[in-house]
Order: sequence, then structure tokens, then C-alpha cells
Amino acid sequence: MPQKIIFSTQRYEYLKQNILAVTGWENGLMDITDFPDGEHYHRITSDVSGKEVIIVGGTIDDCETLELFDLANGCVQLGALSLNLVIPYFGYSTMERAVKHGEIVKAKNRAILFSSLPATSRGNKVIMIDLHADGISYYFESQIRPVHLYGKDLVKESALEIAAGQPFILASTDAGRAKWVESLANDLHVQPAFVFKKRLSGEETAITAISANVKDMLVIIYDDMIRTGGSLLHAAEAYLQAGAKDIAVITTHGIFAGNGFNKIRQSGLISRVVCTDTHPNALQINDPMLTVRSVNKLIADYFK
Repeated sequence: MPQKIIFSTQRYEYLKQNILAVTGWENGLMDITDFPDGEHYHRITSDVSGKEVIIVGGTIDDCETLELFDLANGCVQLGALSLNLVIPYFGYSTMERAVKHGEIVKAKNRAILFSSLPATSRGNKVIMIDLHADGISYYFESQIRPVHLYGKDLVKESALEIAAGQPFILASTDAGRAKWVESLANDLHVQPAFVFKKRLSGEETAITAISANVKDMLVIIYDDMIRTGGSLLHAAEAYLQAGAKDIAVITTHGIFAGNGFNKIRQSGLISRVVCTDTHPNALQINDPMLTVRSVNKLIADYFK
């Protein structure tokens, strides 16, 4: 079996270290320098020839995307036996289709970019976690194979930890995630719930109904990602108005853009938030209300 060596982009160094802590993989080393004009210098100093290369990075912004692409191309040129791009959070995941004429489908463009990487002798893969839109997997072309990992076990473990033996309802922020939440609820043998929304304008929605009786219940809301927290807070308020006694939240991707976590905390609607470390923003928050769990074992288990 070929030796595994792992690299990461700079912003995902923390996740590389978490993965190294549960594996016996080789730590990939690089020299990195930023020039005064804004250009970036990377030199791979570890030997990757004939090895299974794993690179952890995101498409969370354009700089991060290009760094991941550059590292991947460099490893191929240096003779990697196989290439595995681990993209814990696939950015632009809400721009997976065009709604208005002329809109650029950025999610597809990112997939096309990584599809253009030269193939290694044992092939290229891209490994993603809890995609917001499953169809993104089909945007990859040529010889790269997409793999979609599901963090179901992390969600279920977190829900049981939050509940601590008391009955609870697993809920979603809207009907769009209802099937996913229903599947999780069935696995946990609890009742699912979701809210019905009516769009009032391009930026405003109103909740019209809730699918289950949540009176005097702990409601644990699952959403695949939290960006600004607006939709989450609307749903939490609706569940509380329907009689829920407490609201906790689990999300895979804690993006918390635009001061999103502070909005959640200051709302007073939610008692606890659990997310994973698929996005570096979550690691910047130091608050007892937030628990961050690593996806290191989920990734490591895939390669066993």
C-alpha cells in the first residue's frame, strides 16, 4: 500500500494537524513566502513521488481556491501516485444554478477548475462533506472523481449529547431540508419537525406553519450551514412561539459571516450551538455557547 502524505492550505493547517493526530500519515512540508507585490511563493519540500497525496483546503474564497489548485498541480508535477483533494466546505454552494439571465454559476466553475488538473497514474479525487446541493458532485469533469461524505454520525452524536437523555424533536429551518432531517430523526427514533415559509419579497420570508407539536419540548435544529444566521433565528422564534421550551442548534458548516454568531448569541433564542471544523471561521470564536467538533475521523476513516 502506498504511503500517505498530507498537505493543507494555510487556513486549513488546523484540520491537517487534527487529521495527523488520528492517523500515521506523513506530514507534508512546504516553504511559503508572500512577496511585497502580493504574489505568493510555495515550495513543496517533502518528497511526494510515488505517494498517495492528500491535500486539505477549501473554496471559501478566491485566494484559498487558487492556493489549493497550485498545491495540487505542484504535487502532480512532482510525481504523486494519486491525488485526493479534501474540500471540507465547498464555497459558492448556494450559487449552484442560474436563476436570472447572465448569472455565473460559480460552484460549477470551481468544479471545472479542479477538473482541469493533470491526472495522476492512480487518479484524482475530490472529497467533500455535507454538500448544500448534491448536484455539485455532477459538475466535476474529465478524470476527477467526486466523493460526497455525510456527517450523519457527528450530527446524531451531537444531538444525543445535547439532549442528555431527555426527549427532543429534531427540526429544520425550512421544508427544503426536511428529507435530510427526517432521515436523521428516524435514525435517532425521534419526531422530525420543519417550518413552512411564504416568500414575501426577494429578501423577506414569513413562517406560516410548523409540521409538528413542539409544545414543552427541547427542539434541536439541524441545518447544513449557518451563514448570517437569519433563517435560523426566524425558525427558532417560530418554534418558541409554538411552545418549545428550549432551542439548540447543530450545523455542519459554521460560517458565521457578517458577525453571524454574535447575532445568534444576542438574540437570546438559542441556548447552544454545535458545529464542525469544516470552516476556519468557527475556530475564531471563543464562546461557551459554541462547541466545535472535528471531522478528522470522518476524513481519516474514508481512507482506511
